Amino acid sequence: MYESLHHVSVIVTDIDRAKHFYGEVLGFEESPDRPDFDFPGAWYQAGATQIHLIAYEEGKTLRGTTDIDSRDGHFAVRVRDVEAFIERMEKHEVEMLNKPVNKTEWHQVYITDPDGNIIEFNR
Repeated sequence: MYESLHHVSVIVTDIDRAKHFYGEVLGFEESPDRPDFDFPGAWYQAGATQIHLIAYEEGKTLRGTTDIDSRDGHFAVRVRDVEAFIERMEKHEVEMLNKPVNKTEWHQVYITDPDGNIIEFNR
């Protein structure tokens, strides 16, 4: 019945700041396929899945904090090399919650974007 997860939408308040973070800091490739909606945003590829940034200051999903809480709502991205990802985050001085040993079988690293959206990266 289901094929795959197509995209995840993430609310941001400053599209230029968010594009810098998702493009330059995280290194996601921006997709040119985004239609010309009547609101600012951007689409990024994460393997076969897309991350849709939506600039919406009144969005109800904004957490109001950049505290990293692995139990709060988040999405996860599988990485090929978790150590290279950690090095990239350290280079860009991104705060991380690094959980190499946990109850799952994979190494988990949690970060937040500038608006407090939590993202898990794992291997």
